Amino acid sequence: MSITLTERAATEVKKILDDQKYEAGTFLRVGVTGGGCSGFSYALEFDKKYDEKADAKLDQHGVTVVVDKKSALYLDGTAVDFFEGLEKRGFTFENPNAVKSCGCGSSFQA
Repeated sequence: MSITLTERAATEVKKILDDQKYEAGTFLRVGVTGGGCSGFSYALEFDKKYDEKADAKLDQHGVTVVVDKKSALYLDGTAVDFFEGLEKRGFTFENPNAVKSCGCGSSFQA
């Protein structure tokens, strides 16, 4: 599995974990769900449940990132970044597997 969490995204994840007072051992789960205007939607959530057989785990800039193996097929090579500007703010995904994506960047087709 090759997912990259940029340093900027990792800083924001750590800030959220701290601000929301998540328990130690909580990690960022990155995944794909069916839906959205292009077929698949990106999913980010905080989780504590890790299944060694179904999940892959890696550490990026001090943040533990977990991806289920089914989602990893669609996310291989994806970079998760954090953007903060006047017009928008949030996590972004640069996915080389996406052949089509919606205008807002929250869903894609592989």
